[in-house]
Amino acid sequence: MQWYEIIGYVGSFLIAVSLTMKNIWKLRKINLLGAATFATYGAIIGAYPVLILNSFISLVDIYYLWGMYRKRDYFTLLPTNGPQGKYLLKFLDYYRKDISTIFPKFKKEDHPDAQFYFILRNMIPTGLFVYVEEDPETIHILLDYAIPDYRDLKNAKFLFFTADFMKEKGYKKLITESHHKIHDKYLKALGFERIDDKTFLKTIG
Repeated sequence: MQWYEIIGYVGSFLIAVSLTMKNIWKLRKINLLGAATFATYGAIIGAYPVLILNSFISLVDIYYLWGMYRKRDYFTLLPTNGPQGKYLLKFLDYYRKDISTIFPKFKKEDHPDAQFYFILRNMIPTGLFVYVEEDPETIHILLDYAIPDYRDLKNAKFLFFTADFMKEKGYKKLITESHHKIHDKYLKALGFERIDDKTFLKTIG
């Protein structure tokens, strides 16, 4: 096998992987990397149709990624009208398997006093935020879930950095637990600090 053939295989692999992504942001990024790699392969071997096609795909990906980056979304928090709201129950049932992967210990029935809020993004329910108050300044986050197509941290940045929700409620300490490496990485990106094997803390205010 020639060294440049490896570049071709890598490009093909990345393009194939991108097509398995549910998150359109990740799909575009990985597809861009794959198309650019495969275009390089086409240039090396003199396969100009491969070079032209994948260069075009790369430009299309860049165009849409730039548009997604510049797009201004409208966010708001919406109470779920209690833990038995019809839409809430359907939402939890529809995303039950995905939620249980990241939040295996979450059970709505275990926390009758929990507060439930949908995160609306351009009026689309893209996330669910559930917590209980431990004291007037401290909350324990039970669920901070974003649906697969909207996992670009924008929901979380709105909730923890932009919205006045925490300030208005007087919350200064946010506690949560993580049972998954992906969730660990997410929490660290938002400024949470690990205080034991499973528990993370973020101080605000």
